[in-house]
This record gives sequence, structure tokens and C-alpha cells, in this order.
Amino acid sequence: MILIDRDDPARADIREHLSEHLADMYATSPAESVHALDHSALSAPSVTFWSAREDGSLLGCGALKILLPPAGPAVTGEIKSMRTAAQARGRGVATLMLANIVDHARARNLETLYLETGTEDYFAPARRLYLRHGFTECPPFGDYRLDPNSVFMELRL
Repeated sequence: MILIDRDDPARADIREHLSEHLADMYATSPAESVHALDHSALSAPSVTFWSAREDGSLLGCGALKILLPPAGPAVTGEIKSMRTAAQARGRGVATLMLANIVDHARARNLETLYLETGTEDYFAPARRLYLRHGFTECPPFGDYRLDPNSVFMELRL
């Protein structure tokens, strides 16, 4: 049974998983178009981080970063570091993690959930996942700028 729970991005197996994620991002996209966070950035107070595990083995991870407006309460969030381990792909881990993040965003009364992913073929499965779950393309949000290597998506909650 796959369990999703809050976890520490500094945990050894997660650090290794995130290092693989960053290596894949830099191998696939130009450095200026890589927006993935390392374990220390995922430990920030504005980020909630989860792992997916089965019998203790790490299958994947995902995070929700609260985007703070200049004034007033936070009403938006961004999905960060969604990644499924190679040996777990095709088992629905990403779908479970995405549902967990969306449910958490709704429980926090966020109005919109955003994400950035790549345009390269490598990212096609991720784009299909998000589209299947109601995300639509949108303009850059937050501090992002228009980038031919990025696709920006949103889900109105």
C-alpha cells in the first residue's frame, strides 16, 4: 500500500531522490530554465513537503509552496518537486501525490494552485497528468518570466 505523509526533505533517501531530480532537470533544460528546489529550499516554512512510500521505500515526493502576496492572507500556492522514482513509475504515485497536494491546498482555502514544468518531451507525461486533473495553461505567475522552456499551469480551487 502506498502511503503519503509529511516528510523531511533533508532525510538521506529524499536528498538522493532530489539530487537525481535536479540532475535530470539540468540535463533536460538550460540552467536558466531550471526552477526545481533543493532539499534546503524545500525545508522553508512556506513549503509543505510529502513523500510517497511503500513498506518504507521511497516512491516519490511533492511539495506545496505558499505564495505570499504583497499584502493580505495567502490565497495561492505552487506545486514544487513532484517526482516519482524510476522504479515506481506507472503505478499511480504522481496521481496520488497530486491529489494529496490539491486536497491540502483546498483545506488551506487557497484559491489557485500553480505550477511550472518544462516544454521538452521529457516533461510530456507531467503535462498530461496535470491536464487530466483540470490544470490549464496560464501566463507566468509570481517571479517567473516568459520562457520558451517553461509551461505555466493553474487550477482554480
